[in-house]
Amino acid sequence: MSIKAAMEDKLGRVFSPERLVVINESHLHAGHHHVENGEVAEFDGKGETHFRVRIVSSAFAGMSRVERHRAVNAALADELKAGLHALAIEPAAPG
Repeated sequence: MSIKAAMEDKLGRVFSPERLVVINESHLHAGHHHVENGEVAEFDGKGETHFRVRIVSSAFAGMSRVERHRAVNAALADELKAGLHALAIEPAAPG
């Protein structure tokens, strides 16, 4: 299963969202420099390392923006530990 598919599955199960869009933005970061194993390397833009998540869920009702971000980060903790390099989160409650 791809990282994107795993993220969609996990976020769907955790938040039962009304709307969920997971966008792989890795290609937008080609040429950027990353530190890998203590060495600076140029990122080729391939793979699944940079994502944007747009999610609307009633689970976010009453939460602050920071709490919403923390909830999404907690749900995706395994992916972040496994090498997901960047995650842009756009969480919202309905309405």
